[in-house]
Amino acid sequence: MRNKDEIKGKGKRIKGRIKEKVGEVIGDRKLEAQGEVERIEGAAQESLGRARRKAHEILERVEDEEKRKQA
Repeated sequence: MRNKDEIKGKGKRIKGRIKEKVGEVIGDRKLEAQGEVERIEGAAQESLGRARRKAHEILERVEDEEKRKQA
């Protein structure tokens, strides 16, 4: 299941992409640059969330294996 960072990051990435394209279409280089920054930040946040989720899943598997060994 996705965590908050993954969801927020994806939203920020999409919002940034939209700003980027709108800026491109209307010729607003500042808006385009802001969108690019937001898109990159969102991608980083989404990746961080994915890494946290995977680390948590690995930890849970290790804990489950330890419990089975003790039983």
